[in-house]
Amino acid sequence: MVHMKKQLSHQLQDNAQLKKRNELLLKQVQQLQNNQVAVESRARNELGMIKKGETYYQVVK
Repeated sequence: MVHMKKQLSHQLQDNAQLKKRNELLLKQVQQLQNNQVAVESRARNELGMIKKGETYYQVVK
């Protein structure tokens, strides 16, 4: 019984962490669905995309 209670406690902690992560992901999805600027920002930062007609400069230090 003690082992099961400990296991339940761990599972509840895991579930709480996953719930927080899911809420964050849901907010990100909603932001991307409703905000074109967010989509453009993500495309630029994560995928390295640029708009048609723009010139890309890479600064190397």
